[in-house]
Amino acid sequence: MIHRPALTADPVANRRLLQDALDTVPAGKLELPPGQHVINDGLRVPAGWTIRGSEVAGANGGRPGTWLTSAGGTGHPVLHITGSDVAVSDLGLRPPPADPGEHGGDRGTAITIGDYLYARTPEWIERVDVRRVHVERPGEKHANCVAVMGAVRDVTLHDLTIRGGYTGVAVHWGAVGADVATIAGPTWHPHRLTITDLRVRDAIEGFYLSSVHDVRVDGACLRDVEMGFRLLPGDNTDRFVGAPVVGTAIEISDVCVRWRGPRYAVRVAGWGRSEIDGVVSVLRYRDCVIRDCVLRGTGTGDAWSPIVIERADGVELRDNRIGTEAAGACCIRA
Repeated sequence: MIHRPALTADPVANRRLLQDALDTVPAGKLELPPGQHVINDGLRVPAGWTIRGSEVAGANGGRPGTWLTSAGGTGHPVLHITGSDVAVSDLGLRPPPADPGEHGGDRGTAITIGDYLYARTPEWIERVDVRRVHVERPGEKHANCVAVMGAVRDVTLHDLTIRGGYTGVAVHWGAVGADVATIAGPTWHPHRLTITDLRVRDAIEGFYLSSVHDVRVDGACLRDVEMGFRLLPGDNTDRFVGAPVVGTAIEISDVCVRWRGPRYAVRVAGWGRSEIDGVVSVLRYRDCVIRDCVLRGTGTGDAWSPIVIERADGVELRDNRIGTEAAGACCIRA
């Protein structure tokens, strides 16, 4: 079934209309009209739905013709994808200002796929495709823009343009627990994730990958950021995972960074300190490479380096180029 809602200037009515459509069984297609539309809070997107804006959108950063702006103060994502077989395309999203704190990376976003902390054992969310999406939160630096977290796999993010926010795309493990100090395991780690043609500007950070495996990032332009990207083990590394797969088969390639921050453009770390008991563990990376990246910029702190490596055996650096901002053009696609 195809739903083509007639949206108005009433944010409450708009959200009710859209959520009622998304709660319809069986799932179908939600086609949003062109224009600027305000909703009073975020939307929950169950399994099986396709959401798309008008076709007035171009590839490679062309602006969408349909925009959703959330005016909610709950911290709910504009779109919270909670089930498998979901597609989102040709859409602009404006989340409200949010400050969810250190462990609220899945809150206050434009799109969250999955969750960080679960009340009970989750089912895997699979086969999610997000493409030709813009996110704008200029001047707002506290919340992430797109989050992929927990029991999530087989996800494609393609042709995303992000302006502002803390991290453009945050990819993080998840677990059952009321907070990070009560996690007992197991943990769930995003995998079979592909990120291509990503553009992030005026954010604190372009993207990070924390405690993942089987991930490919190919083609990104991270411009005017304090940090380009981080590859991290997670604070519990792989201590709650049965099979030794976390930290394997990760490829980051063709990323251009124009940065000016206090510490680094790229950080690769293998150690994590658990917030459960303070134990420090080290993740052994395998079959991981960062290649053909260009890093332009200089640090603003007393001690800085374009690339910081911290106990990260098993990560290969290949054919990356480093220079100052004056050394050449970078991020011409942004």
